[in-house]
Amino acid sequence: MPQANYPSFSADAINQALEAAQRHSQARMLTAVNHETPLDDGALKVSASCISVTVQNGQVCLNLPLGIGSVCLPIPSGIPNGTACQACIDICTKWGIPCGVEASVSVAGHVVVSKGFGCSC
Repeated sequence: MPQANYPSFSADAINQALEAAQRHSQARMLTAVNHETPLDDGALKVSASCISVTVQNGQVCLNLPLGIGSVCLPIPSGIPNGTACQACIDICTKWGIPCGVEASVSVAGHVVVSKGFGCSC
């Protein structure tokens, strides 16, 4: 999917989050025989990166990794255009394999919108 001219997250930060998830999954596989529980579905969410963004036309638009592409998240109408925000991304994995992302936007330290793409984490 083509990327629009929206803010993007650091490829290095994304790769480091993926590496952490894979490392965790490999360690779990080594100890799974004795420590696995029926409640463990292999899901892991790893924080990857945050960037500064600005509200434009009542939304924040971003380029997301893992082939997801460009997305725009709605911002509550009480937050005016031009407001500085922070957009963060978490990588969602199942057994160390990336399967989605969760993007969130915060204003003054409070999350105002969060959306998952792909698998839930």
